[in-house]
Amino acid sequence: MRHQQGASYIAILFAIIGLAFMAKIAIAVWGPYVDDRLINSQIEEQLKNGPKTLSPSSFTKEMDKRFSMNMVEQKFKDIAQVTNVDGLQVKKDYEIRKPFLLNVDIVLKFEKSFDQSSVQAK
Repeated sequence: MRHQQGASYIAILFAIIGLAFMAKIAIAVWGPYVDDRLINSQIEEQLKNGPKTLSPSSFTKEMDKRFSMNMVEQKFKDIAQVTNVDGLQVKKDYEIRKPFLLNVDIVLKFEKSFDQSSVQAK
């Protein structure tokens, strides 16, 4: 029993530094993931409610309006391509670089494809 002492001050300091590091990662990554979920929901909503004859340029304009209303920083044409083959098809592919620590960046890559006929069938 005489040799049991518990955590030392150095161990507690390392634990606090580790928790602060994990919190910094969570804060850096949280915003882009929330924006991506919002982008996905807006694309699905527009595909579900929009007509099949909607042109890709009209779809892009409508998505830019939705992005500005929801304060999404990206422009739709920079993150996705829209084609009209048997209904609208949207392919989202982009990455975000966030500065993390000194000269270390976090790169977040987002990819997803949407098809109007499959979204409307849900």
